[in-house]
Amino acid sequence: MQNISAVKWVMRHPRFSAWVVLAAGMVALLVVEARNVGLLPSQWIALIVATVLVAGACIWIISWEDKDNPEDEAEVNAAEDSEQDAASAA
Repeated sequence: MQNISAVKWVMRHPRFSAWVVLAAGMVALLVVEARNVGLLPSQWIALIVATVLVAGACIWIISWEDKDNPEDEAEVNAAEDSEQDAASAA
């Protein structure tokens, strides 16, 4: 499963991929809920941009907790090193 390029990209960029997924879900909900409101195109664009930025802020705030555990960071670094060793051995 980790040989798929999309999966590799998601594993290397977890925050950015989480931002994309959260933003897509939030924009989908926005469109479904506001479709009959009668917004102008410029209002739609402003709402979608604001929604994507809010999703980014949410992921950024959630990532603050990642930096609290140095043990977790050590585990991630060790996993990355072992993946690199396995790739170079192959």
